[in-house]
Amino acid sequence: MSTPSPLHLAIVGAGPAGLALALLAARHLPDAQVSLFDARPAERDVSADPRTLALSLGSVHLLQRLGAWEEGRAQPITEVHVSQQPPTLAWQALVPQVRLTAADQGVAMLGAVLPYGALVAPLQRRWEAEVAQAPQRLHTRFGTPVAALKDVPGGVEIDAGVADTFDLAIVAEGGVFADRMAVAAAPGQRLAHDYRQTAWVGTVTLQGGRPGLAVERFTRHGPAALLPLGPDAEGRQRAALVWCVPADDDPVKDLDDAQRLAVLNTVFPAEVGRLAAISPLKHFALGLAAERTLVRGRQIRIGNAAQTLHPVAGQGLNLGLRDAYALAGALRQASEAARLAGQPIDVDGALRKVEWQRAPDRWAMIAATDFLARSFTWTWPGLAAARGLGLAVLDRIGPAKKALARQMMFGRR
Repeated sequence: MSTPSPLHLAIVGAGPAGLALALLAARHLPDAQVSLFDARPAERDVSADPRTLALSLGSVHLLQRLGAWEEGRAQPITEVHVSQQPPTLAWQALVPQVRLTAADQGVAMLGAVLPYGALVAPLQRRWEAEVAQAPQRLHTRFGTPVAALKDVPGGVEIDAGVADTFDLAIVAEGGVFADRMAVAAAPGQRLAHDYRQTAWVGTVTLQGGRPGLAVERFTRHGPAALLPLGPDAEGRQRAALVWCVPADDDPVKDLDDAQRLAVLNTVFPAEVGRLAAISPLKHFALGLAAERTLVRGRQIRIGNAAQTLHPVAGQGLNLGLRDAYALAGALRQASEAARLAGQPIDVDGALRKVEWQRAPDRWAMIAATDFLARSFTWTWPGLAAARGLGLAVLDRIGPAKKALARQMMFGRR
């Protein structure tokens, strides 16, 4: 019985999804040649990158299994409160909100919040440790931008200064909506929509409130969210702010910090405490850019390269990590089947399986975030009341509420 030739995998992009996939491939495909490409130099320190990421419980579990979870760096989310800013309902008995708690779900936390650098740096260190143990098959190609990918018979040619051919190329480079739309796509390959909304992001300091509380507030302008962060150097409670408003009539851009703080204190419910200080805010455009299919020949897209979503649900990164997990699992099963049968690895069959397996989770989240994002641009009479009624009813239906919590923690299974 012959031994199948080892897979040659190229992973383009060393963000969270790309690094997680590289680690999964290194561990679960012990014969595979894995090359990880990224334009940034390996010596660039990413640990101080302050961008805030929200992780589901499933993502936390995956990072723990990969040995890339540093206890104490993340702030656990123990309660999620989604509500609508008044005025909203005429029925005083129905409160337009949904509350989810870790205690009700029988878990220690619903998810966690941490800076980008606190996620990527441990993942990169784990990858570098794996490379040091198996340098003959694991290769770091940092500081090497990929100029082009070209399909060739039975694989993909990657131009990164020198042209190399691989059995499979995984594109894991992502970015915000504007970055994705700058990357050309053939007509019909991408579902895209500009929401004409702007996200203002930064950090606020809180007085009072409950640690571990994540809040999303539906306002007439759009959703606003506070994600719990660890205390600052002086022990003051902090939260990451995501404030979404119309781009064409932006009510935030001309305000100074004091005015922004005053407005925000009227937006969020009392349980968050008082917003006492605010950092300088950055902003970026919001839109949807989702590939209609993950697979094109021997190329597959995962993470933000596959779907860039509105932050209303905070699930973009978690989708990407689930993409990586599903792909690594399908390739592992294909490799084991090929070894037992003494046949070549059915890469195309594994890719078809991933496309089919990921579709329900991807499209359910894409549809939900797209609907919510578009709903803030509609001016239908009674829309706010209907949205508030939906929140109130969902909070009272135990099975539906539990299903929502499971979706947030683990995705659609």
